[in-house]
Amino acid sequence: MALQLVRFGYTPEAWAALLHNPQDRRDMLAARIFGVGGRLEGFWYANGEHDGYALVDFPDQVAAAAVLVAIKATGSFRFLEATPLVTVEEMLDALQKANEFAYVSPGS
Repeated sequence: MALQLVRFGYTPEAWAALLHNPQDRRDMLAARIFGVGGRLEGFWYANGEHDGYALVDFPDQVAAAAVLVAIKATGSFRFLEATPLVTVEEMLDALQKANEFAYVSPGS
């Protein structure tokens, strides 16, 4: 699975639609993500640089890209971005592999 932190910002029009018709978007989003084999782990709104965050476990990067492109295509977001998250165990494995990687700096 590919755990991703998704950050989003609604357009003013999307906020106006939610203001006119308040609704909990989690169930709809969770069902769509489940449809591609993923799972919505959490969903939060925020008052700051981002309007909200979602923690999503996708089956793979292709499913993640498909969901994000489909959502972006609606035009409801000023921005929508996802960051793949790495577990501690995965990072320890990466650190070991990095230690074995013989990269030579430019000019060396």
